[in-house]
Amino acid sequence: MPNEFDVNDPKNKEAMAHVKALLAHFGEDPEREGLLETPKRVVKAFEEYFSGYKEDPSEHLKKTFEEVEGYDELVMVSDIDVHSHCEHHLAPFFGKAHVAYIPNGKVVGLSKLGRLVDGFAKRLQVQEKLTMQVHNAMEEVLQPAGVAVILQCKHSCMCYRGVKKPDAVTTTSKLSGAFLNNPSSRLELFQLIHNHGL
Repeated sequence: MPNEFDVNDPKNKEAMAHVKALLAHFGEDPEREGLLETPKRVVKAFEEYFSGYKEDPSEHLKKTFEEVEGYDELVMVSDIDVHSHCEHHLAPFFGKAHVAYIPNGKVVGLSKLGRLVDGFAKRLQVQEKLTMQVHNAMEEVLQPAGVAVILQCKHSCMCYRGVKKPDAVTTTSKLSGAFLNNPSSRLELFQLIHNHGL
């Protein structure tokens, strides 16, 4: 059960005052009926959007399993939903993550890869940094024979403001180990992603 939002908490009061000031800045009347609860709602929503600051996403990878009959081929979870916010405009970006690794004696629960992506995505981000954070956590904790992280996202700050290109998709990737050194592993990875991409 999530904690109740305390409107009297000094930090919450300060944050709500900032939201109220922004509404007035853009020409709205923060005291009109439809906006009276908006500062509270915005602060509560932002706490959810940015809940990744309250955890160490790498912790999700620390419980592993070794009884896998020596499995040492590609493991990939594709089409992991990504919902994040760009740190430049606080605008949402969203898309899919494809996360793969080649085990080196141990595997991690599949859901943990989704939790890992979420933990880093629920922070202010740039897509390139998010890609590296997921990759580096897997490399450091699992120490696999190879890691591949590919993100395909649409950015509101590019689609609906500025250059206004609503169909543009940004792809970032970080590959290491066998995915860089073994052409057959890399080919298998990209074939699987091609069949399961956006």
